[in-house]
Parts: sequence; C-alpha cells; structure tokens
Amino acid sequence: MPQFDKSLVWFRRDLRHTDHAALYYALKQSRQVWCVFVFDTDILDALKEDGVQQDRRIDFLLASVAELDAALREAGGGLIVLHGAAAQLVPQLAAELAAQAVFTNADYEPTAIERDQSVATRLHRQGAQLLSYKDQVIFEKDEVLTQSARPFSVFTPYKNAWMAKLAAAGGDFYLKPYPVEKYFAALARPPGKAHHALPTHTQLGFVPSNLLALKIPTGMSGAEALLEDFMGRIGAYGTARDFPAVKGPSYLSVHLRFGTLSIRTLARAAMQAMHTGQGAAGAAVWLSELTWRDFYFMILHHHPRVTTQSFKPEYDAIRWEQGPHAEELFAAWCEGRTGYPLVDAAMAQINQSGYMHNRLRMVVASFLTKDLGIDWRWGEKYFAIHLNDFDLAANNGGWQWASSSGCDAQPYFRIFNPVTQSEKFDPDGKFIRRYLPELAKLSDKRIHAPWTATPDERMSAGVTLGQHYPRPIVDHAQARAQTLERYAVVKKVEKAGEAE
Repeated sequence: MPQFDKSLVWFRRDLRHTDHAALYYALKQSRQVWCVFVFDTDILDALKEDGVQQDRRIDFLLASVAELDAALREAGGGLIVLHGAAAQLVPQLAAELAAQAVFTNADYEPTAIERDQSVATRLHRQGAQLLSYKDQVIFEKDEVLTQSARPFSVFTPYKNAWMAKLAAAGGDFYLKPYPVEKYFAALARPPGKAHHALPTHTQLGFVPSNLLALKIPTGMSGAEALLEDFMGRIGAYGTARDFPAVKGPSYLSVHLRFGTLSIRTLARAAMQAMHTGQGAAGAAVWLSELTWRDFYFMILHHHPRVTTQSFKPEYDAIRWEQGPHAEELFAAWCEGRTGYPLVDAAMAQINQSGYMHNRLRMVVASFLTKDLGIDWRWGEKYFAIHLNDFDLAANNGGWQWASSSGCDAQPYFRIFNPVTQSEKFDPDGKFIRRYLPELAKLSDKRIHAPWTATPDERMSAGVTLGQHYPRPIVDHAQARAQTLERYAVVKKVEKAGEAE
C-alpha cells in the first residue's frame, strides 16, 4: 500500500523526468503525485540589474521547463508552474492539493538549505513533511571520509576513496538509474486552478538573450544529443580538453547544473568507456573531473564559510588592491581590455556566450588575482553573474584553487604566464582570432603578445596599440614579483601559527 495518498514533487535543478530520485520515491510511495516548478523570485530578483536585463539562464530554464512539462504530460501528468517566492508557494500549493508530503532533491548551497528548512517548517505546521533525496552528486556530505572519519581536504586521496566506495558496492550500484517509468501511473494531471502556463520573459522581468542564436542545446533532448556526440570523441578528452579552439570538452556543464540529465548517467558512461577500452584514457580523465564536482560539493557542505572566506584562513590576511585604480583594472579584465590576447579572448567568450573553456577559467582567474592583485571574490561574483553553468560549489572551488586560498589549490608561487599559456594551448591563434578579429592579421608568433611585434609587423596587420588593441595594463614579470611579495604574508601567518 502507498504510504501517502497525495504527494507533490518539487523540481529545482533536476529538470528531467527519468532517473530522478525524488520523483521515483514519490511515485513509488504515493497514490497520486503532482509535479511543480517555481520560478523563484528570491533567486531571480538577485539576477536583475537596473530592473530588466538579459540572462541566458532564463532562456535555458524556460526551454527546459517546457520540455519537462511536455514529457510529464505524455507520461500522464504535467507540471504546475508557479512564479513567486518558493518558500511560500510550495507549502501553499501542498495545502491546496492536500498533499501529505513534498518530495525534492537535496540542494547543498547555504541559501537553498535555509529555504528548505523554512519550507519544512511550514509543511510541518500543515501536517505534511518535506522529504529530500540525494540526486545531483554520486556521493554527498559524509559518504566519503578519511580513515579517521574526517572530511578530505586534498583531492587525490578523496578521489581514491570515492573510486574505492564505487568498487566496494559492485561498481555500478551507485550509478544505477532510478526506474521512474515503472511508476508513471501515479502521476496526476495538474488541476486547472493550480496550473499556470509558462511565464513570459516580461513577466519574469527579463528580456530574451542570444541563447537561441548561439544554438546552445537545451532540455533533456539537448543533453542527450551532447552526450551522444561527446561519447564519440571521449578518447581524446585527456588532451583535447586543454585547447580552447578544439572541440574537446563535453559542453554538458550547464545540463549538469540544471539537471537535464543525471550525474549517474555521465559517471556510468565514463565507467563503461573505461572498461570497454574504447576511449579509456580520456574517459578516466573525464570521470576525474566529475569527481572534482562531488569534492567541491563536499567541501561546501563541511565548510560553508568558503562562500565568503578563504578555505585556508591565513590567505584572508592578503592585502588585495583596492580603490579607483583596482576598479579600473577590474573593469579592463571584465571587458577584455587587458592587452593580453588570450585573457581578452576568454573574457569575450564569456561575455558573448555565457560559456568559458575550463583551461581559460584558470588562466583568467590567475591573471586577475596574481597579475592584477585583485581579490578572487570579485572574479567569483563576475562568473556567478555571467556563466550559464554557474554552480556555487564548483565556481567557488575553482576561484579559490586559482588564488591558492582553497583546499588542494595550486601553490601561491605558481603563477600562470598568459603569453606562454597562449602559445602552448592556442599555438596558431585560432581561438584568439575568433574572439579578437582586430588581431587576425598578426602572425601566429606575434598574436600572443602584440607588443612584441615590430612596428612594420603591426602596421601590415592593421594593429595600432592603444587604438585598435590596448597595450598591456600590467607587466607580467613585475606583477609576478609583486604577487610573491603580496603572498609573503601567508608564510608569516603560518609561522605565527606554528609558534603558538
């Protein structure tokens, strides 16, 4: 017998109707199940600047929610779509439907945890309950710990323990899809009074972006197509992923962010490729990247202070650049006017598309923190606003890694040289030419550092520094020396701590 007569599934960052933990448990334990998605104003309002603006994530959401609704309708249900504060609307809807339980998948961000606690409290007052399930990671919270039962702070031992836990369970136990389809009969059609059509951009307070023109695949079908394409070239991932002009990444990060396919599907695909020998080396590297994702979620759970502070407390003693000059440098970085082509091309990529190649994320983050001496939190916030695939745990982890303040981060004295990075990973300047056409006629040798070109070379390429393209806003060699001096405070704090 079903445990509940009526239940509600609250979709958030899990916009699919297959291999879905909360939906599976709700359908299996309930006689009737409704589904809801809320365009949460507590989240959306924070994305707005100056009233109305564009945000590609809104376009992605609208398309993906529409596809989810269509899929649920075909399965016998449908999606109740609401617009407002989810913390109020979800308990209100549960009361209207006389739902005894609201099923949802866990969200590990501090504000989401606070919201869910509020919803749970309101539901409890109504005689209902909030049931939360692991879905967006393979292992969460305390599932992978050191032998002394403490959270890991170094990735490689964590990864080894992560893999060992998979193997101990038979290899695929944690990767099996939830057989949601077996229980679709429990889906209920949205009642007329509760179901609303998808809101428009205007109703949400946004205007359409260029997502459609960029041809970024959306929804479950888009995720499936991208995965199928990637599996045909996964073998080259280990090397191809570092070259921004090459089709190397999976391009699935935004789909993982919004859950249009499950992490289990991706990890299972990687494991199968590793075991069949077809693309095994590349698949192993890709699985390692997926494990980094779990690692950062685990760090956020155990150390929520990282959202505002350095994981390594001594790094908060660093004196970052401040004042008008720092703001000018930051603006130049944001707008791709640093005079370093690879950095500027990378910033043009994120500004134009909402996507940035992973290698370039490291390059531009290192440049901001270690060439310009600007607080990593400034860059983290900029990425949070502009990345289609923004995920608090991974974004924070990446920025703290680049600034050396995070767990298992690169040493502070390791400073990316933007010119040598460009020469190594965009050797023919193909990526730079794509985003900085004003430099297109420079030779492959000079395009990485236009200031090294002779006057004749620049003239023949139609490049006048300071007119067609900016001069470098900082000298890398001098900046490196200043950074080592800036970070010296870290060693002083460490020594003071040892003396106590």
